Amino acid sequence: MSLHSTNRARPRKPLQWIDVRNRRTGMWAFALNRVTGLGLVVYLFLHFVMLSQLFVGRAAWDSFVALARSPLVLAFDVVLFAGLIIHGLNGFRVALNGFGLGVRQQKAIFYGLMAVGAVLLAASTVLIFTI
Repeated sequence: MSLHSTNRARPRKPLQWIDVRNRRTGMWAFALNRVTGLGLVVYLFLHFVMLSQLFVGRAAWDSFVALARSPLVLAFDVVLFAGLIIHGLNGFRVALNGFGLGVRQQKAIFYGLMAVGAVLLAASTVLIFTI
């Protein structure tokens, strides 16, 4: 075998895991889990920042509550809940596979759980905007 083999490994691109073009369902599930996980971490940080308004005083908290009830922020709550649903249900699917359950049915389980998630998201959207 020569020193200059033609079977070289392709260089990896940064954030290749997020590129889901021409990928199968498993790659979509993997990318969704990563993106929603990152989004939830960002939300958690922002949540702690907003809770710090309690230390500033009642007026600051009251203005935050007024902002939190605006339609734009409620729309972001729907996006947050979508991330929670997708991440949670996909994590449940991964846990099942980790226990050796439904390994051959991963695609069907993923689509089924995402359908359940869509129903949960529709119901939660109605509740978020009406309560």
